[in-house]
Amino acid sequence: MADITRRLGWRHLRGAPTAHIRHHRGTRLLHDGPGLSFWFRALTAAISEVPVDDRELAMTFHARTSDFQDVAVQATVTYRISDPAVAAARLDFSIDPDSGAWRAAPLEQLGTLLTETAQQHALDVLSRTPLSAALVDGVTAVRERIAQGLAGEPRLPATGIEVVAVRVVALRPEPEVERALRTPAREQIQQEADRATYERRAVAVERERAIAENELASQIELARREEQLVDQRGTNARREAEEHAAADAVRAEAEAARTVRLADAEAARTVRMAEAEATRSVRLAKAEAEGAREVGEARAQAQAAWLRVHGDVDVATLNALTGTRLAENLPRIDSVTISPDVLTGLLTRLGTRE
Repeated sequence: MADITRRLGWRHLRGAPTAHIRHHRGTRLLHDGPGLSFWFRALTAAISEVPVDDRELAMTFHARTSDFQDVAVQATVTYRISDPAVAAARLDFSIDPDSGAWRAAPLEQLGTLLTETAQQHALDVLSRTPLSAALVDGVTAVRERIAQGLAGEPRLPATGIEVVAVRVVALRPEPEVERALRTPAREQIQQEADRATYERRAVAVERERAIAENELASQIELARREEQLVDQRGTNARREAEEHAAADAVRAEAEAARTVRLADAEAARTVRMAEAEATRSVRLAKAEAEGAREVGEARAQAQAAWLRVHGDVDVATLNALTGTRLAENLPRIDSVTISPDVLTGLLTRLGTRE
């Protein structure tokens, strides 16, 4: 849309670089070109603004295949107005001198023309193609047919339109048909997934079996080694017991020999001590006998001397000596108690003697 400014009955138009401006005053063409800027009077000016940039036209339409199945076609046509003068002469691109807006809808007319032309060629190719083939190769076939049809359409150059590119975005059947067509593929995919799952499970089971076999083999090998270890421990224990028994026997023999040697030494020492004791006893006996003999001889000599001495003494002296010896041998009397009976008896005896 052109940018128009009003000043005291005059208008100033400033166009975009992508817009071709045609300014007429009566039958005279005053301005013609893209991106123009000029003053004009609204009462006498006829201005057209033709876009010359590339335009994208999205279209969606339905078609029927050879097997009577409805499909939806989504396409995009890129076009531009290559001859603005022809387009301005064939379509109404005039703008309001006050607002700069188009008085009509020329782009909608171009869109209708392009859409109907493209739809006609698409229907022509799809009507001779079954649904399965259309879904497989229909996008390429429809795009090529639409491009060829638009390139050969005489109305487009006559209107100043040039088609730049054609793209077919999608070609889809009805939802029910699409679901029905997806079912075999989904089932096949599901079967592939199930087969992959089963194979994965089989591989997992095989690996688990291999792991179990390895564990069993490891347990068997471990049991065998434990058995060997037990046997070796028993052999070692027997060998150790035999070595201990041999060591005990050697110690017992050494102890017996030492005991025998000690017993022999003790017996020899006892014999020596007995011999020494016997010798000492004999010597003591001889000494005692010799002493006893000497004592006896001394006593006999003393007794003989005593008898010789007493043989020469008179009887009175001997009695005195006897009384003195008797007195010496009597026990010591500290006090004497005489009862009246004893005293009476003594006096009686004394009186009787007198």
